[in-house]
Amino acid sequence: MEIGSPTSCTKFTSQPKISGLQSSALEATRPNLYLLLGSCLVASSLEDSIAQQKLDKVLKLPGQTFNVSFARYAGYVTVDKNSGRALFYWFFEAAEDPDSKPLLLWLNGGPGCSSIAYGLAEEIGPFHIRPDGKTLYLNPYSWNLASNLLFIDSPVGVGFSYSNTSSDLLNNGDKRTAKDSLNFLLKWLERFPQYKDRDFYIAGESYAGHYVPQLSQAIVRYNKATKAKAINLKGYMVGNALTDDYHHYLGLFQFLWSAGLISDETYKLSNVLCDYKSLVHSPDSCIEVLGVAVEEMGNIDTYSIYTPPCSANASQAKWLLKRRLMVGQLGEKYDPCTAKHTEAYFNLPEVQKSLHVLPGAAPFKWETCSETVNRYWKDSPRTVLDVYEELIHEGLRIWIFSGDTDAAIPITSTRYTIDALKLPTVGGRTQEYKGLNFLSVRGAGHEVPKHRPKQALTLIKAFLAGTSMPAAASASQQLISEIMGIVVITL
Repeated sequence: MEIGSPTSCTKFTSQPKISGLQSSALEATRPNLYLLLGSCLVASSLEDSIAQQKLDKVLKLPGQTFNVSFARYAGYVTVDKNSGRALFYWFFEAAEDPDSKPLLLWLNGGPGCSSIAYGLAEEIGPFHIRPDGKTLYLNPYSWNLASNLLFIDSPVGVGFSYSNTSSDLLNNGDKRTAKDSLNFLLKWLERFPQYKDRDFYIAGESYAGHYVPQLSQAIVRYNKATKAKAINLKGYMVGNALTDDYHHYLGLFQFLWSAGLISDETYKLSNVLCDYKSLVHSPDSCIEVLGVAVEEMGNIDTYSIYTPPCSANASQAKWLLKRRLMVGQLGEKYDPCTAKHTEAYFNLPEVQKSLHVLPGAAPFKWETCSETVNRYWKDSPRTVLDVYEELIHEGLRIWIFSGDTDAAIPITSTRYTIDALKLPTVGGRTQEYKGLNFLSVRGAGHEVPKHRPKQALTLIKAFLAGTSMPAAASASQQLISEIMGIVVITL
């Protein structure tokens, strides 16, 4: 009898009656039986994961007029059985040779904004949505050209993620988001065991400047506590990221003033009323001066100050800047109204069905960002610099990038924040410090991959490979022109 074969596993699912003599013989072979039973359990678990993968597999999407060779999956992972919290994911295998490429998780922020809406549908995902809100086109700069690409809507109440306990939507915060995201990854890797030992990276933007390092910290601490590399985390990268509230406001108003967008009076007042204040829970006095700044700025897209705003979203501009750090309403050609098209597409019943969205869990109206989640956000530390300090000592690869035309989380805020880490200089052809890399992308707004998709793809390839920029670029003038605008400071 072959140990671990399907036949032998089936035979041992029942317990036949045995005689004393048979019992003695059984004792002598007990090690083999344990091996057999263990093999059966592993085989059963593998069969279950394969079966679930088949259920999650996404076939041709509505509005998809082209074929692709890579597999994609979508569905739910329960992160808390007691309350019934479940996070929605969408996963794309690498376009070529997925077995040799790392696994990359992308997160958007808000807090309360969908990674499917922004990161996937208008930035780094393989499929983008046309202005009709019904048809798709292939993104030639998708990050699944460099990695296996995973998106999750986090926390519950965002996108298609849900909870059976309605109060969960009123009690989201940084701590629970990190905990739920860790549980998601552990369970997702059980469903997709072929990625368990794969090099794993996390990337994101905006308020994911909290999510990404906090999740990285949770993974590092979990691996230490379990004395095993349950998740093979190698590094993380964030773009136009909120990191430290004090330096955010310091850099924000300096950027607005230096770009000629606000008056001297408003700039001076902002330094008095907003510095050192919480961003998510800003005091009324700070919100008031932000309102004045919005009035002075006029009808511009704060997430990309030199590109045309979406007129359909102009009425939301004050609310966005004054109250939330949501991702901007920035295609084949630049379209400032992309979020409108995304909202139309994901509200189509046939689209939800193709993505295995549970009818009972689907929101009445799918939205790019949840105002409820944002408004009732509980804990938001004023800084995650302490998390950086901990993780730098762990030897993780850490990169920060920033589009230089973003007035929501501007490059000035990022540079002040990095300077606050006081990392030692180690020399080099560019300014070098020990611990992380900082890259500025010229002409890009809040969503760098949206405005500079070709440069962003070059950036993620270099990050995953662990190669420096622009040293790699200087070898070829053609490559320099392709990634124009990326300025690198190695820290």
